[in-house]
Amino acid sequence: MRRPIRLLLSLLAAATVAQAALAKAPLVFAAASLQESLNAVADAWAAKHHERPTLSFAASSALARQIDAGAPADIFISADEPWMDDVQKNGFVAPGTRVSFLANTLVLVAPTTTTGAVSIKPGFPLAKALGDGKLAMADPDSVPAGKYGKAALTALGVWPQVQGQVVRGDSVRAALAFVERGEAPYGIVYATDAFASKKVRVAGVFPNSSHAPITYPIARLSAGGSPDAEGFRLFVISKEGRAIFRRYGFLAHFPNAN
Repeated sequence: MRRPIRLLLSLLAAATVAQAALAKAPLVFAAASLQESLNAVADAWAAKHHERPTLSFAASSALARQIDAGAPADIFISADEPWMDDVQKNGFVAPGTRVSFLANTLVLVAPTTTTGAVSIKPGFPLAKALGDGKLAMADPDSVPAGKYGKAALTALGVWPQVQGQVVRGDSVRAALAFVERGEAPYGIVYATDAFASKKVRVAGVFPNSSHAPITYPIARLSAGGSPDAEGFRLFVISKEGRAIFRRYGFLAHFPNAN
């Protein structure tokens, strides 16, 4: 009798392990600016009786480098196209799964304890507005928000006057935090970051023509192993998923979405 019982227990244990493997939640690498919105999307997905995805937020540049180094993520959502291009070029994007599905706006923010608007146009006096203060930005050499910001300031002819006052954050949320804490009188972030914070206000909006379009591509990664990854990717770009992102201030950008 003992042998059949041991065999049955072994089979049950094996089935439990297999079920756990099948239920493995997707690991999602996502741009820092998606924190509130993607958490809401993940909650909506979990409410449909799926395992809630594990979300890892950081600068798109840092996440892309982790993927290129072999990190076993299932999905990548970048805040710009070049870092997704990098991951795809290196063979980590599952064919046919890349979709650019969100858009954003670049804004100049200031603490809510201040007043006054800044008219952002060619040659606008940003250096004068800063005085001896700092301009908070995500790293303009690598992080998408910083790259967009530098491109906009360059196009408007003011980058040479303010580049020495830039304090660099390792992500757009780090740049936002400088302004929230009053360590910088102004910062350049996305409109959705300003929307998410009660400590900053939008002092000015950068013309879309001053920088490349701010779009967010999503893709499933070939190194991932979650059987739920494709389902979650499709949910993110679905009508229901898009509606959640819009509640957090994102703009629609779905030329290839289903």
